Amino acid sequence: MAHMKLQFRACRLLAAGALVAGSLPSSADDWPQWFGPKRDGVWREKGIVGKLPAEPDYRWRVPTGSGYAGPAVAAGRVFVMDRHLATGSSKPDDPFAQGTIPGTERVLCLDEVSGREIWKHQYNAPYTVSYAAGPRATPTVDGEHVFTLGAEGHLKCLDVRSGAVKWEKHFATDYGVKTATWGWASAPLVDGDRLISIVGGEGSIVVAFDKSTGRELWRALSAKEPGYGT
Repeated sequence: MAHMKLQFRACRLLAAGALVAGSLPSSADDWPQWFGPKRDGVWREKGIVGKLPAEPDYRWRVPTGSGYAGPAVAAGRVFVMDRHLATGSSKPDDPFAQGTIPGTERVLCLDEVSGREIWKHQYNAPYTVSYAAGPRATPTVDGEHVFTLGAEGHLKCLDVRSGAVKWEKHFATDYGVKTATWGWASAPLVDGDRLISIVGGEGSIVVAFDKSTGRELWRALSAKEPGYGT
């Protein structure tokens, strides 16, 4: 099962490389967040292939860890999240089982044309969630920032150029939120100078942060669990 998941992630990045660097025109729009530029799942480019061949050529491929998060493409770079188990650790055979599974989450920044690793940011993230393969949320790229949300509630604002941490939050710690069964899965949303995220907790299901500093601007709504919608 783990091998199949690794293959699945590698195929997704392979497809991203083929689509980004292959038959698309050089002026193609970026795909900087979940569901694309307008978050509606529509690709508005002209001249793209209507159907991929059964055995497509690839420009590059990069092995990754496991996870469910899709790649984001912006300014000549591909951003994707994955997870690596700690040495000697393993995931339970039952995907619904929950326990503490040591490991690290990573954010990878790759060159769009070659697949070369430009930078990576990794951090300790023991998993307590079901389906503990890896992150769920696609990165959101906005100018000089890339925003990521890990399955255990680690919200990061990273520098697009270097991967340096500009600010970060840990929802379980900062907001006293119990991790939901499948963890955090909502892709961060940029609205002007605000970064909006599903957080969870009393009065803080939805929280807006200053996207440059991480300062909380407002919070709203309550629920027993944060939920998984974006």
